[in-house]
Amino acid sequence: MASPLTIRPVLTKRDRKAFVDFPFHLYRDDPNWVPPLKGEALGLITPEKNGWYSHAKAQLFLAEEGGRAVGRISAHIDTLALEMPPEQGFGPGTGFWGLMEAEREDIFVALLAAAEAWLREQGTTRVIGPVSQSIWEEPGLLIQGFDHPPTVMMGHARPEYQGWVERARYRPVKQLLTYDLPIADGFPPIVNRIVASGEKNPRIRIRNVDKTKFDEEAAIILAILNDAWSDNWGFVPLTPPEIADVGVKLKPIVYNDLIRIAEVDGRPVAFMMTLPDLNEAIKPLKGNLLPFGWAKLLLWLRKPKARTMRVPLMGVLKELQASRLASQLAFMMIEFIRRDAVAHYGATRAEIGWVLDDNQGMNSIAEAIQSKVNKAYQIYARDL
Repeated sequence: MASPLTIRPVLTKRDRKAFVDFPFHLYRDDPNWVPPLKGEALGLITPEKNGWYSHAKAQLFLAEEGGRAVGRISAHIDTLALEMPPEQGFGPGTGFWGLMEAEREDIFVALLAAAEAWLREQGTTRVIGPVSQSIWEEPGLLIQGFDHPPTVMMGHARPEYQGWVERARYRPVKQLLTYDLPIADGFPPIVNRIVASGEKNPRIRIRNVDKTKFDEEAAIILAILNDAWSDNWGFVPLTPPEIADVGVKLKPIVYNDLIRIAEVDGRPVAFMMTLPDLNEAIKPLKGNLLPFGWAKLLLWLRKPKARTMRVPLMGVLKELQASRLASQLAFMMIEFIRRDAVAHYGATRAEIGWVLDDNQGMNSIAEAIQSKVNKAYQIYARDL
């Protein structure tokens, strides 16, 4: 006789460990899954260690059969998302689910029911998912690009999940795209001409960040980001506790020549952040820094050699976004970082994203440099 399926809330430190450990079992035979560092994964779901919880609350659930974990999900509410305009995707009454993994569809259905019941109890009337857990972490369900591993800070999923979610009466509301491009040989002539023209313009300066002034540089980038992205679908402003967490998380993989700030007449107006693909270094560690993983990772961080670079963030102040100057600044930052990524880190490809599917400006830039969509992530919604 089969063991009954039970869904229970995560309440203890031991439960959180089981929550983090479950994907290691589920994806053990998937060559394209990148095991996260377990300590970091635990930090993301521990309120005392994640600044996101300063404006959000969550309830995690585990599915078990015969005392063995067979699935997991998070239900959560972000008070800042509740305050955003509904036309930007979130707004009053909106709840979320994410961090979902399950062995079978019936397990997923039971987990989803538990998450939705908790969200109803909190007064939400609409649910969006998957968002794991902040929109700035790993939003969306992978629906295209299962044949290669994700880059740093991007998610992976089982192909059958899409059918499970859609059969649960969720409708697609937004798609997030990532673009792949070879970078060893440079860009098309028209892009090179635009870059060369900008290099001759005395009003424009494209500079490296200075990691010794980390807090000052981060403040400049954050100010541009919050302005540039403020009208985007799904935008939720980053708070000081989250910024502090991001600083701790990203500082080890921030390199001066891979992040550029564009200035016009001495004023910062745009930025581009590029990260060496940390997943290339952590995948062999299988989630553990002990006994020798920490030494291997530290050695890699000192002078990374990464085949792939990821561009997670780029922004231009709203006042310039419809101008030719905005495109020129973007091409200049992309080209300058490309040169250093190839020369100093041995990179041969880059991944840009995620990019909203209706972000015409960024999609046009991606097409101009001859990049191709390599992954797509779908966000779904339904009324409760």
